[in-house]
Amino acid sequence: MSYKAQVESVKSMRELAIELGLTSEEYDRIIELIGREPTFEELGMFSVMWSEHCSYKNSIAVLKTLPRSGGRLLVSAGEENAGLVDIGDGLAVAFKIESHNHPSAIEPYQGAATGVGGILRDIFTMGARPIAILDSLRFGDLTEPRVKYLFNGVVRGIADYGNSFGCPTVAGEVYFDKSYTQNPLVNAMAVGIVKHDEIVRAVAKGKGNPVLIVGSSTGRDGIHGATFASEEISEESESKRPSVQVGDPFTEKLLLEATLEAIKTGYVVGIQDMGAAGITCSTSEMSARGKSGMAIDLDLVPVREKGMSAYEILLSESQERMLMVVKKGFEDKIIEIFKKWDLNAVVIGYVTDDGMLKIKKDGKLVVDIPADSLVVGGGAPVYYREAKEPEYLTEVRKINPYEIPKPDDLNEAFLKLISSPNIASKEWVYQQYDTMVGTNTVVLPGGDAAVIRIKGTNKAISVKTDCNARYVYLNPYRGAMIAVAESARNVVCTGAEPVAITNCLNFGNPYKPEIFWQFKEAVRGMGDACRFFNTPVTGGNVSFYNESPDGAVYPTPVIGMLGIIDDLKYITTANFKSPGDLIVLLGRNTDEIGGSEYLARIYNKVLGDAPGIDLDLEKRVQRTCLDGIRLGLIKSAHDVSDGGIAVALAECCMIDKENLLGCEVELKDDIRPDFLLFGEGQSRIIVTVEEGNLKKFEEICFKNEIPYAVIGVVSEGKRIKINDWIDLEIEKVADLYYNAIRRIMEVI
Repeated sequence: MSYKAQVESVKSMRELAIELGLTSEEYDRIIELIGREPTFEELGMFSVMWSEHCSYKNSIAVLKTLPRSGGRLLVSAGEENAGLVDIGDGLAVAFKIESHNHPSAIEPYQGAATGVGGILRDIFTMGARPIAILDSLRFGDLTEPRVKYLFNGVVRGIADYGNSFGCPTVAGEVYFDKSYTQNPLVNAMAVGIVKHDEIVRAVAKGKGNPVLIVGSSTGRDGIHGATFASEEISEESESKRPSVQVGDPFTEKLLLEATLEAIKTGYVVGIQDMGAAGITCSTSEMSARGKSGMAIDLDLVPVREKGMSAYEILLSESQERMLMVVKKGFEDKIIEIFKKWDLNAVVIGYVTDDGMLKIKKDGKLVVDIPADSLVVGGGAPVYYREAKEPEYLTEVRKINPYEIPKPDDLNEAFLKLISSPNIASKEWVYQQYDTMVGTNTVVLPGGDAAVIRIKGTNKAISVKTDCNARYVYLNPYRGAMIAVAESARNVVCTGAEPVAITNCLNFGNPYKPEIFWQFKEAVRGMGDACRFFNTPVTGGNVSFYNESPDGAVYPTPVIGMLGIIDDLKYITTANFKSPGDLIVLLGRNTDEIGGSEYLARIYNKVLGDAPGIDLDLEKRVQRTCLDGIRLGLIKSAHDVSDGGIAVALAECCMIDKENLLGCEVELKDDIRPDFLLFGEGQSRIIVTVEEGNLKKFEEICFKNEIPYAVIGVVSEGKRIKINDWIDLEIEKVADLYYNAIRRIMEVI
C-alpha cells in the first residue's frame, strides 16, 4: 500500500498518527503546537522526529544527569553530529558510537554496513577525516544456524563497507548470549581527526544562504526506518525489510573527499548527515540549532525513482546524503567541487529567519511548521517513565557460591573457558577487516585497546569499546560503573590517559517499569564513574525496544573510551616480552564469581551480584600502571577481566602469535582455587618488569598506596603453570583460543 493510500484507508488523521507510532495525546500536542490538524506530510515528519530513535523522549531527562561538558571537550554532548575532544597542537578528535540493531536483525549485511556508513558521515560532516572504526556486537548462541547467519552477515557488512571506504576497523568486542538470539546488537563507532579551524557545525544560519542536498540521489529505501527502530522485534519484522537502507561505500568515499574539500574553502556554514528521518531530520535540527528556518522545494531534490511523493522524499533514509548550508554567492563553487567528484550538489532552498519549515512539492505548500516543534529541546515530548526494581534480582542474588561443586580438573575447566566464544580470540572477525589502511594503526586488534598514531605529531590515541552486560543485568548501577572503569583500564594498559567517553545504551521497552529502572540505574552508575575519572560524556545513542517475543536483551550500555598518549614511546602492549621478566599483579584477588564467564560456561548459570568496584582503588591502580609505563619500567600490561587471572595470564603468553612464551606463577591468596583462578574481581592489571627495575616499580606502588604482588616469572618453556592447579602447553591453549570461533563457523 502506498503511503498516500494509508491516509485514505483510515477514518481520521488521529488513527493514522497512532498507526505511525504516535499516541493520541501526542497528536493533541501537535495540534496545539501548530494550531491546526497536520497535513499528511507534516504528520509523517512528526511521527519520525518524535519516535524514540530521534527524540529520545523516554531517555533525555535521564541522560541530562550525565557529565556532558568539561575536561577536554570542545562542545557539550548532543550539540553536534559527534563529540569533540581537544588533543593539543590545534587538533581535535571527533568520535561517536551509534546502534543499528533492528535493521541488522532483519537484513544483517546492509544493516551493519549502513550503520558504519552513518557513523562515518557523522564524523566527516564535522570536518574530521575518519581514522578508525570500532564495533561492539552481541549475538545469541553461535551454534544456532540463524545466529551464525546473522553473525556472518554483520561481520561481512562491517568489513565490506569499512574496507571499501578505506578506514581501518581497529577494535571492538563480540559477545554471545541467548538473550540476543532474535535481537542482535550492532553498535558502530568512528573516530576522526580535525584541525580546530576546520571544525564545521550542524547549523543553519544566515538569512538567504542557500541550502544544498549533496551526495546520492533519493530513493524509497529506509522510509520510516526511525519508526522501525522504535518498536520491538516481532514476527512481523521481516515485512519491514524495505525499511533497511542500502549503502554504497564507494560513493561515501567520494562524499568524504568532496566534503572535506568544500570545507577548506571556508564557504560552508553548516552540514548535517541525512541519517534517521532523512531530509526531515536535517532541515529541522539544523534550523532549530541556528534559531532559523528553511524554505525547501522538493521538486529540486534529485531522485532515483519516478513518482516519489513529498512524504516519501521527506522520510527517505537513502544513504550517502547530506544537507549543507553555504554562504550566499558561493554555491556555484561548492557545486563545482561535488561535480568534480561525480556527486549531486543541488540548491533545494534557502535559510529564513522566521523559524519555520516551509516545504513545497508540485508548487503546493505541504509543510508549514515551526522547525523546533520537531526536535529535542523544542516541541518534542519528554517523559520520565515509571521505574521499578525487577523481581528477578531477588532470585539471581540468592546464590551461595560455595555451594557450587568444585571442578574435578582445573586444567579441563580452564580449557573450556579459553575456548568459550566470549573469551576466545575474535581473529575470525577482525581478519576480515582492513586494520592497517592509512598506516596509522600501531596496536592491532586482539589487545586491550587499539592505538592509532596522529600523523604529524608525536601523539597517539587509544580507543576501546567495553561492556559486560551480565554484570549490568545483575546490578545495573555497578555494572555500568564497571563498564566505564574497565574501558578506562583498557586504554591505560596501552599507555593512554582516559579523557572522554561516548556511549550506546541498548535496553528493552522503556514503558516497562523494570526496564526503565535498569536504564535509569545504569545511567546513574555510568555518570558517577565518569565524574570520578573525569571522562565526560561526549554524546552517543540510546537504543530502546531491543526485545522480541522471547523477552528483552540484557541491558547493555556500551562504553566507547578515548585515551590520549602524549608520546609514542609510551605505547605498551599486553604480550609478555622476555623470559626472566617478573610478573606483577596490581590490585588484589577476590573470590567474586557473580556474573562470571566461569559460572556461565561451566555451570550454565548467570547468578550472583556484579563484582564490587572501588573507584578510588581503580584510579590508583590505573595511575600506578601509567606511572610505570611513563618511567619506562613496565614492559607489558594487560587487564584482568573475563575468565579471571588464569585467562589473563594465558593471553599475555599468546597474544603475540609469532612469539609464544610461557609463565610460572604462584598465587598465594587464601581463596578457593577455582574462584581465585576464574573469578572476575575488578581493578587488577598484570604487568611485567625486569628484575633490576622491581625496586623502582615497588616505590610507585607504595606511593599510590595500592596492593600488589610479584606472582611469577615469564619462562622460555612454553607452558602455562599456575600453582599445581594448571600446567598446560601454551601451543595447545593457543590452538583452542585462536580457532574456537573459526571451527564453529566452519560447521555448516
